[in-house]
Amino acid sequence: MKCRRKFLRFFPEGFQDETYIDWERDYKWAAHARWEERLEQSSFRDLLNRGRFAEIAEHAVRVESRTNLLFSFEKMALRDAVKPAAGAEAFARGLYEFLFGAGADQDRFERWCEVVGSLPRRQTRVLTWPVLTVFGFIAAPDRHIFLKPNVTRLAAREYGFDFVYKSKPAWGVYESLLRFAAIVRRDLRDLKPRDMIDIQSFIWVQGSDEYE
Repeated sequence: MKCRRKFLRFFPEGFQDETYIDWERDYKWAAHARWEERLEQSSFRDLLNRGRFAEIAEHAVRVESRTNLLFSFEKMALRDAVKPAAGAEAFARGLYEFLFGAGADQDRFERWCEVVGSLPRRQTRVLTWPVLTVFGFIAAPDRHIFLKPNVTRLAAREYGFDFVYKSKPAWGVYESLLRFAAIVRRDLRDLKPRDMIDIQSFIWVQGSDEYE
């Protein structure tokens, strides 16, 4: 209830609040819409089949670059990682399998971790929680959520949720985050959250110093 009150103090109309939509939702939904222009499932598969790996990677990076989801050093590490042809191909194939592949969620997530961890790096490591989760969040906000570790850990503490966190990416952490998101969605069902964009934004309000 304390977290709900904080959110409604900033956005009295909840997820329908015009200020909320302007500050938190619009730019994330716009990123999803730009993603769908080129990388919805059938278009993504067609580009893969034609070997257009660099085009896939460039579009993905371009869409993310117009958000403030990643830190600048993470954006730079990602751009460097997908510049080489081998990096672009690994990224494109791995991301498609993560989003649309067969098998259990855990198996797809763990394979995606391996792909991101294997991408070329110059200085900064590419395998961080934000880089690992940002593309699922942009591409499929109906089922994937974005993890900013410090903010999310603080939000979970404020909410009274025992978030199982480790800095090294692992399925158990992401599964714990999905459980947290499901609880928040259940508790806020009267506010009618539309997707993980609304859930992630609620979590952000609880943990970010932008909303003290």
